[in-house]
Amino acid sequence: MSEIQVAIVHDWLTNMGGAEKVVESLMDIYPNAPIYTSMVNMSNISEKFHGREIITSFLQNRVRGNKVNHQKYLAFMPAAFESFDLSGYDVVLSSSSSCAKGVVTSPGALHVCYCHTPMRYGWEFYCDYIKEFGKLKKMLVKYFMSYMRMWDLASSSRVDCFIANSENVALRIGKHYRRGAEVIHPPVNTDYFTADGSPKADYFLCVSRLVPYKRIDIAVKAFSELGLPLVVIGGGSELEPLRSIAGPNIAFLGRQPDGAVREHYRKCRAFVFPGEEDFGIAPVEAQACGSPVIAFGGGGALETVIGGRTGMFFGEQTAESLIEAVRKFDSMSFDGRACRENAERFSAPLFEKRISGFIHRKYDDFIGGRRGFDA
Repeated sequence: MSEIQVAIVHDWLTNMGGAEKVVESLMDIYPNAPIYTSMVNMSNISEKFHGREIITSFLQNRVRGNKVNHQKYLAFMPAAFESFDLSGYDVVLSSSSSCAKGVVTSPGALHVCYCHTPMRYGWEFYCDYIKEFGKLKKMLVKYFMSYMRMWDLASSSRVDCFIANSENVALRIGKHYRRGAEVIHPPVNTDYFTADGSPKADYFLCVSRLVPYKRIDIAVKAFSELGLPLVVIGGGSELEPLRSIAGPNIAFLGRQPDGAVREHYRKCRAFVFPGEEDFGIAPVEAQACGSPVIAFGGGGALETVIGGRTGMFFGEQTAESLIEAVRKFDSMSFDGRACRENAERFSAPLFEKRISGFIHRKYDDFIGGRRGFDA
């Protein structure tokens, strides 16, 4: 694979999240591959991206200062990705939860999409996305999202092979795109997030961006009623609304460096995960540090947490359901070594081996003329 020309395409590089950590691993696999993206804010992403060749779209001219709201430019994203000239590459590897998979590639190029999810605000979470809009905005968004769904479906045919980040997402790809997908779970830095034998402290933990769909409000309400200590690490638009409903036992620490996050993972009684994620890296990081997880029983958590062994699930996204689970948790015991062992299934070296092996196999098929294939 060293002789072929590879390009990496990603939706946007405006902050660091799980998808951006995937891109970091793709950069390790293909150290010479340039990165194409709609817009970038270098001050908000890791140093690993500094010094890499990053090609941005015409939307980059809209970036001002440290605040980049990429959602505002969703209407222009299809045109932004279709504007890239990728004619010089043998393999195009897109990392997509929105429009990156819509790039136009040459007939001689293999396009592999690592799909974090089909466009969530167009499909599964559409009703949640529009529920707080006023009547006029809701009507306009309905027409716009109808167009985006048609474009999203049409652009899925530009992908030769899909890789899904979870079985959960593979089902969505099958539902919305009528395509198969190989499941390769995202990488977790299990070399950094490790257990050190620290004694457990008397608090539970959430680590998350504080945005509505993460449902941190469920944890805040539940622990405020229980009166048990809850530490919340992360920032976002929901910080002040969450503070307004929190009891005195809830501590909001804002964004923290990785070292502080790791220390909290190691010492918490349990990591609390109330959202429904496509995969969810934070619960795996917590398990890598030897801590069990209390998670909502849906989405990617069902693939990363072993009920009764490395954590437990609650059945409804309500404070009442979480309260019941926390009370049950107090009567259970979990082995930190089992949590660590489970997390190691998602290590970065294993991810890189599986990704490179998949692309090598599919590229051999492609150049061999076997182009009527799926994952």
